[in-house]
Amino acid sequence: MNCSKVAMRVCGPVLGRRMMASTRAKVAVTSQRALVKEMNELTLLGKSVNELEKIAEDVLGEKKFRGKQIYQHLVRGVEHIDDMTSLSKDFRSRLKDEGYVVGRSRVHSKKVSKDGTTKLLLELSDGQIVECVGIPVDDANKDRLTVCVSSQVGCAMACTFCATGKMGFSRDLTAGEIVDQVFHIQECFEGQRVSNIVYMGMGEPMMNLSNVVASEQFLNKGLAVGARHITISTVGVPNTIRRLAEHKLQIILAISLHAPNQKLREELIPTAKAYPLHEIMKDCVHYFNETGRRISFEYILIADKNDSLDDAKELAELLQSHGNEMMQSHVNLIPWNAIDDSDFKRPSRNRVMAFMRALKRAGVNSVSVRRARGSEEGAACGQLRNNLKKTELQKKLSVS
Repeated sequence: MNCSKVAMRVCGPVLGRRMMASTRAKVAVTSQRALVKEMNELTLLGKSVNELEKIAEDVLGEKKFRGKQIYQHLVRGVEHIDDMTSLSKDFRSRLKDEGYVVGRSRVHSKKVSKDGTTKLLLELSDGQIVECVGIPVDDANKDRLTVCVSSQVGCAMACTFCATGKMGFSRDLTAGEIVDQVFHIQECFEGQRVSNIVYMGMGEPMMNLSNVVASEQFLNKGLAVGARHITISTVGVPNTIRRLAEHKLQIILAISLHAPNQKLREELIPTAKAYPLHEIMKDCVHYFNETGRRISFEYILIADKNDSLDDAKELAELLQSHGNEMMQSHVNLIPWNAIDDSDFKRPSRNRVMAFMRALKRAGVNSVSVRRARGSEEGAACGQLRNNLKKTELQKKLSVS
């Protein structure tokens, strides 16, 4: 008798179905983790020089310097092992025979907004689709190119204001798949050097911390993107802020706060119940003390939800209650961008500016308002969503 029939007989139909669903979910999670682990092992892109040297020496029996040669090809953005022309043909063949791949994805589609913001849908090796965005800025006669990268396919955090949170979670991205997004955007802008990277695309970076840190190291050391120009954003996952602090990175840590108190935060972010606001703030103080890097707090403004002057006052009091460390932080206000299937509304500009002034009057000196970029192409903050699933569902419904 199979497991499903046993569950039904022993536990009854309702509990039996729940157990079966739970088992399937656990198997799916285990399978996707195994898949990502295997892909990480065989993908060259995103690996450090030391890791590549070990592959050359321990797996292939070559001299260590071959690993550095591979690395030099990877940072130039090669797409295939055969493009590594400084390696012998025999060595390249053995790399492929062992199952190694560069790990570049295929551009599935591309959309460009009027302001030049470029959104790519990338098809990964297993057919999953992930999104990344390139944001060009001509700032004081200095060209900047920011890349917003995804860290997961989908997201499990289910934030009520976010489009990606509505699509569910599929799997983590490998370090190479994260790095690959930066190469694709740079190629779209004809080789213009990427100056800034923000981990603010699909997914919760702290749920994939090891691959996020590995990709940050590759981008910082290999592509020479300054660590202080790299931002890792999180809505808050227990224990991970302290784990990140151990790496002593000089990146910007951005906390997606979005509410000045625990009750409202739980309304907007269901997973906030597992990580109370006061615990997040304590971990932020610890992070500041360990790294010397001030925290950036992201605050999405939603009309008549969290954008009142009282909300601004309460937010300032929250920062003040955790000492000078938090009062040195930066607050980035983000007017909400409309998404499908949501009743939220974007606040007026006057409302946004009044909120900012209220914060400054309360002693929060470093405050900015993020300018929306690429919103008409669904590429602005909070709008990264895999529309392919929705389109496929509509096609199925029309056929049936």
